[in-house]
Amino acid sequence: MSSPEIKIIAVSNVFCRLMHFVNVGDVEHGHQHTYDHATLVSTGAVVVDVLDDNDAVVSSKVFNAPNMVFIHKDKRHRLTALEKNTVCSCIHAVRDVEGEILDPEFLPEPVWSEDKGEIYQLVSEYTGKPMMPFASQ
Repeated sequence: MSSPEIKIIAVSNVFCRLMHFVNVGDVEHGHQHTYDHATLVSTGAVVVDVLDDNDAVVSSKVFNAPNMVFIHKDKRHRLTALEKNTVCSCIHAVRDVEGEILDPEFLPEPVWSEDKGEIYQLVSEYTGKPMMPFASQ
């Protein structure tokens, strides 16, 4: 079981995090956000688990491509690939640490990186504000 391969782009104030699950069973580990967002299942299939604080599964649902998954704020969730070469993308606004959506005029365009740390640094340097975490920790 491995983590998916990650590519990230931020254009205007829209953040997209592409996850390529190479093998069946690859997992995007449990994490949560302080905002609602969407996950696009482009190819393949995933099971999305909602987790409690002890990582026990509260609910599960399978999503086959093409499909959109609504991810509720403050709900720990985990994605597990059910097919080889499954591709999903988390899509949401770029936010500062207070959770406020940043105005696109304050962001460099476009920002692309395979390393989320580079995006934190670029956006933080440009806006002068610390950034809300984009991905699972």
